[in-house]
Amino acid sequence: MISNSAKYAIKAVIYLGLHSSKSNKILTREMFEEIRVSESYLAKILQQLSRSGIISSTKGRNGGFYLSAENTEHSLMDIVRVIDGDKSIASCILGINNCDMDHPCPLHDLVGKGRTEFNSTLENTNLKDIIFKLQGKDVYYPL
Repeated sequence: MISNSAKYAIKAVIYLGLHSSKSNKILTREMFEEIRVSESYLAKILQQLSRSGIISSTKGRNGGFYLSAENTEHSLMDIVRVIDGDKSIASCILGINNCDMDHPCPLHDLVGKGRTEFNSTLENTNLKDIIFKLQGKDVYYPL
């Protein structure tokens, strides 16, 4: 339902939420192995998230990425939109361009309700809630 890039982005943002602060910024090289993606690819994802205001960053000495209190107000869907775009969120699971209620694809009725619920969950789950639930727990970042 979401791309691997969006999954990596969500994992990276959660990682930042658990391990960073304005006074403790994280460099890409400190986290890419935990996220299980190449350092250069993670850097591109983090730059995209930073440009969109999902995460914060500082350049130069003592620079890096972090999550501010303001950043934690974003939803998981905000991350998915930045990485995958709005079009992919509503796109047909089979990739059919004109799939809709009037012209459904073979899987439309099977996945429609689940997809709606999944998207609603992403929209209604903010980073602050996830980070609060994971504080002090041993977190594993599989894909």
